This record gives sequence, structure tokens and C-alpha cells, in this order.
Amino acid sequence: MIYVVRAGDTVYSIARETGVEPAQIQYDNQLYGQSHLVPGQALLIRGPGESSEYSGLYVTGYVYPFVQRDILLESLSYLDELLIFSYGFTPQGDLIPPRVSDLPLIELAWSAGVRPMLVLTPFGADGRFNNYLVNRVVEDVDVQENLIRQLEDTVRVMGYAGVDVDFEYILPEDRAGYAAFVENLREVMNENGWQVSVALAPKTSADQAGLLYEGMDYRLLGQAADHVFLMTYEWGYTYGPPMAVAPLNMVRRVVEYALTEIPAEKILMGIPNYGYDWPLPYVRGTTAATVIGNVEAVRIAAENGAVIQFDEIAQSPFFTYRKDGILHEVWFEDVRSLEAKLQLAQEKGLMGVGYWNLMRPFRANWLLFAGSDA
Repeated sequence: MIYVVRAGDTVYSIARETGVEPAQIQYDNQLYGQSHLVPGQALLIRGPGESSEYSGLYVTGYVYPFVQRDILLESLSYLDELLIFSYGFTPQGDLIPPRVSDLPLIELAWSAGVRPMLVLTPFGADGRFNNYLVNRVVEDVDVQENLIRQLEDTVRVMGYAGVDVDFEYILPEDRAGYAAFVENLREVMNENGWQVSVALAPKTSADQAGLLYEGMDYRLLGQAADHVFLMTYEWGYTYGPPMAVAPLNMVRRVVEYALTEIPAEKILMGIPNYGYDWPLPYVRGTTAATVIGNVEAVRIAAENGAVIQFDEIAQSPFFTYRKDGILHEVWFEDVRSLEAKLQLAQEKGLMGVGYWNLMRPFRANWLLFAGSDA
């Protein structure tokens, strides 16, 4: 069950009310280091004999090679696939490996029965998505063949299970060519028993305007890849106004449009494992939010005497607090918002869900996939 903290509640009073040991409530919800419970805080309470209704979902998530080992180990038990971020490439199609070796993560994933996937991104020298690199792969046959050949060699040598293609800001004129590249890559990978997935920006219609969307053809990419990863988050973002990162009403719109173009059994619905803290007042072009973890968000609320509220339309928690004379607004995820997303994935019969990203701890999220004996 999910218990929403009321004013005056303590771990011990909740334990008496629910019949669950205080130590388990503290452990499951990572309450150590939090000075007190926060009114409006959502706690996961696992009673004896309970089992998860979400255990049938396929689960994946992105991770950088420099992830803390203990944080990754906690999530591995619930994953089917691990997306290791990321390999880049040059304008000539030569692969650029991550700065930190990815081999330890590959070995750790396989040892846990999890399929490690090489993530390919067109990052330029500034570390941002570069649509010139995408255009080179799409337009130059030699560059594309070289890149696919190097991906095949790297997947084989490093022991990957396949490739996840995460290209963004694709030029509209490269729309069909980009899908053809994914299809060509999949053909080579499938011949070797490997898979190809592709990340999709969060569209709600086929003709959606904007550089993030116009080069993404859901139908073509859904046909080209073995499965797709819907990036249904970043509605609230660093330079945008305060709002939920993945409001359920918008997530639902993305999923429902995707289902008109792609079979449900090929769709992974993205879930954010983070929140944002905005200083107020918000000034467009000036204000920048700070990325925070979901456990960290509750600790901030506790330290500053905030009360957590819950937006019923967005199905997301938020709160405001004042520190050093500055008002802040925080939006994040809790077990209520996560359960709403998992229920949506089940309702629509999707293949599963995927997390961006696995770098921050959030034990209660993983326990949603587990029974009381986990």
C-alpha cells in the first residue's frame, strides 16, 4: 500500500497502524538521514505475503559507466536490460568509446542476468546532440557502412546484447534516411542474434512542429527497430517554468499517439528518476533549475519545513520552500506518481518501461516491482 503522511505521524505510529516493522518502513523508503516525516510524503508499505502486479513488465534503464556500484546493484535485480551511455562517432563513422571503461558494467549486467546494450549518440565536441553527424550517417553510404561495421565489431568484442540508437534533433529532411539507417543496423545486428532499440522524442501527433520532433517518424522507426523507448519526460526541464517532469496527462497523450503508429508490444514507456528545484520568480532565459534525486527532494522538504502537495491531473508531487530569502518550487517523483505510470503501461498493454536514469537511488521505486519477500 501507499501511505501518505499526515501531520504528527512518525515511523513508529505508522508501523503500529499498518503492522509493518519500523525498520522495514525506514529501509524501504530510505528514511535514514531524513530528520522527520514530511506531511504529504508518500511511503511504500509492504505487508506480509504481498506480491507485485508489475512483475510482468520488461524493465530497462540508462546508466553512465561511472555509476556508483551500490546504486546500480540495487536496481539490477529488477532490470531485464541495461542501456550503457554512451558511444559517440566521428564524421567519418569511427566509434568513440566512453571515457570511463564500460566493460565492468557489461560483465556486471550479464552476471545478474541483465542484457547490456550499447547506446549510440551523435554527440559533438561540445557534448551536445549534433544533427550534422546524423546527416553524415544518413547521406554518406561509406560513413554509414563504416559505423555499422564498427558497431558490429564492438558489440561482439565487448559482449553487448545489441545497440540502442539515441539520436535527437534530427533534421526533417533526414527523417526517412534516419529510419533506414536504424533498419540497416537492425538487419546486421539480428543476423548475429543481437537487437536494436531506438529512443523516440515525446510526440503527440505525426505533424508535430519543432526540431526535436520533425525528424522522428514513429511509424518508420517502429518498423525499423526491435523495440522503441518513448522519452515521455522533460515537460518540466532546466530552463522551462516549474512543472512536473512527466505529468501523467501528457505521458498518456504520447503513449496514445505512439499506439496509433507502433504495436504496444514494441513500446517501452520512459520514466524519469529525478526532479527539479526552481528558484523563484521564474524568468524565461535566465532561471535555471537544479536537477535533484527523488529521495533528495523529500529531504529538502524535511530540512525546510515544507508540506508536500500532489497534483491530481499531473499525478505528481511538488512543494515550495524558502531558503536564504529565496523561494523555491520543487517537482519530483514519488511512489504515487510512479505507480500511476506503471498502471498506464499495464493498461495500454505496453512491452514495459525504461528509466532515465539509474544514477540516483530510489529503492521504493524498485520495490514496486517486488513482493514482500524481495
